[in-house]
Amino acid sequence: MFKKEKIKDLHYSVTGLIAADEIQKAADEILTEYGKTAKMPGFRAGHIPLNVLRQKYNASAYGEAIDKLMNRDLNAYLDEKKIRLAGAPKADLPGYEMGKDVEYTLEFDILPELPDIDLSKITVTKPVAQLDPAEVDKALENIRRSRSTFEKQDEKYKAKNGDSTVIDFKGFVGDTAFEGGETKKHHLVLGSGAFIPGFEDQIVGHKAGDKFDVNVKFPKEYHADNLAGKDARFEVVLHEVRKQILPDMNDELAKSVGFDTVEKLKKHIEEILNEQYNDASQRAMRNELLNVLADKVKLDLPENLVEQELAMAKQEHEHHNAEHGHDHKWDEKAETKEAERRVKLGLILAEWGNKNKVEVTRDDLQQAIWAEAQRYPDPKQIFEFYSKNQNALAMLRGMLFERKALDAMLTNVKTKDKAVKAEELFKQAEVK
Repeated sequence: MFKKEKIKDLHYSVTGLIAADEIQKAADEILTEYGKTAKMPGFRAGHIPLNVLRQKYNASAYGEAIDKLMNRDLNAYLDEKKIRLAGAPKADLPGYEMGKDVEYTLEFDILPELPDIDLSKITVTKPVAQLDPAEVDKALENIRRSRSTFEKQDEKYKAKNGDSTVIDFKGFVGDTAFEGGETKKHHLVLGSGAFIPGFEDQIVGHKAGDKFDVNVKFPKEYHADNLAGKDARFEVVLHEVRKQILPDMNDELAKSVGFDTVEKLKKHIEEILNEQYNDASQRAMRNELLNVLADKVKLDLPENLVEQELAMAKQEHEHHNAEHGHDHKWDEKAETKEAERRVKLGLILAEWGNKNKVEVTRDDLQQAIWAEAQRYPDPKQIFEFYSKNQNALAMLRGMLFERKALDAMLTNVKTKDKAVKAEELFKQAEVK
């Protein structure tokens, strides 16, 4: 099969030889198949002589035949060795000439064997938080505010949090006005947090017709680097104040959002919040199990997969810098370590999931696409995107497969409940 092989860990280099007459025979088979539908002047379709096809297409068929024969030999080798490729092999054909025997070398990495993982010996903490009734009250209040109206007030009325205002403003750093810092007749609800910290607070207490300065400090992480961390002054003109009028929390309000009574609305909110808590708890357990697998499972990694993962991370890093005008440095050592972790976990989940018959169904995909579409103003665009972009669909399928594999693993580990506050629960649930 192969006359020479060199193996180092998961990296293979094999050398083979294909006889010239075998290549031409395979090329003729390819030409014959092509000739069944090819059209050439002077010949009926399907009746073009082989020697004529050779004159025009032999070079192309010859190259295709070599690829076919190399793949044949490689697949036989993989079957014999009971190994699997970790990516496409690289082929080298030194001194290649048509009509002569071809010596070639293939270099490739293989997938590692996944060691047995005794999940029953792993214990994962399940964070549990009790639903605070104040959260339900807050959700009810948000619904109430969403149904509020605003009434214009006279010049004697002093603006309060919750009121809607109409303002002009112009921003300065020192004595210099900065680009994008001036707007006319802007509608701003006080207390909404729409502006940088401190801005809205300094409008509270003013009346329609007032002209005044607002002094603030831009956050250090502000998206515009030329303003981040800088002290600024805004010249503000308050044109109009509208007082927020809140409806009563009663059954009529509940009916306006689809529920017969306030109690039924309240129960619905409790169910949604409890579901969010359960989802956060599951995400936190996934994160902990991933950390355990990354730390405890010993696995050799294919170099090519790590290199590909690192290249994608670097491309994303450069894209982020360009898009946001940042100059964040690339930490090769830290990023390589993280790339190795992602590859390792991906291999573990893929191998374990396949062995344990984890599948992503059509319903799984549709539900995931629907959930994503709901976050956008025009859900139709998301459906169209996935219907036209098979690579994105494959990535989504891969993400769902890993999540399902991880959840299936969690059913086999030991868990221990730990009472935590809601803030801690959601912090633990953040994607790492």
